[in-house]
Amino acid sequence: MHPGDFIITPSWTWHDHGNMAVANGGEPVVWLDGLDIPFIRSIGAGFAEPYPDPEQPITRPEGDSLARYGYNMLPVRYQPTTMTSPIFNYPYSRTREALERLQTHGEIDEWDGIKLRYINPATGGYAMPTMATFMQLLPKGFRGKAYRTTDATVFSVVEGNGTVRIGDQTFSFTPRDVFVAPSWQLVQFETDEEVVLFSYSDRPIQTALGLLREERLA
Repeated sequence: MHPGDFIITPSWTWHDHGNMAVANGGEPVVWLDGLDIPFIRSIGAGFAEPYPDPEQPITRPEGDSLARYGYNMLPVRYQPTTMTSPIFNYPYSRTREALERLQTHGEIDEWDGIKLRYINPATGGYAMPTMATFMQLLPKGFRGKAYRTTDATVFSVVEGNGTVRIGDQTFSFTPRDVFVAPSWQLVQFETDEEVVLFSYSDRPIQTALGLLREERLA
């Protein structure tokens, strides 16, 4: 885990939390957990089972899932058994490179800057069936147009400083800040320096149910 990485814990999968840096004299680690638990509980579909031992055994080396599934190729006999992406860690270094290249050679969207969504490489769909995840770059001097959507969105600032208008209020943000744009509230970004934002929402659920609505204001 490195700053800016997007890491998935698939549904019904053993997982441990740990910090090897502390064991080696390093600093504590803080990360943002994005959970679909409120929705899962609302439909009565929440289950959990503890692993019988203090730690689960490691069966594959670090980087294995990226090598198998993260280079626009799949193992020849791979068959998806879940709707969740088989990639465990989407490294920020690769995401940042893509954003930088698109900023240099692509068009800047007037509402989102340059915004990419994480996908399941086996299906082309969202990386997780209940949550959409995104990374976007807002160029230096960006003056975004206002938009609103029905999917309430959580934002985490990876790089840079700027301001965001949410509804009728304006907030300043700095790296590691977290803020939420509630459903159907106007959102508008302004930056004086380059900004990178990670965000996630329940967009896949709303899309599947035919409930998603969005509006981009001129």
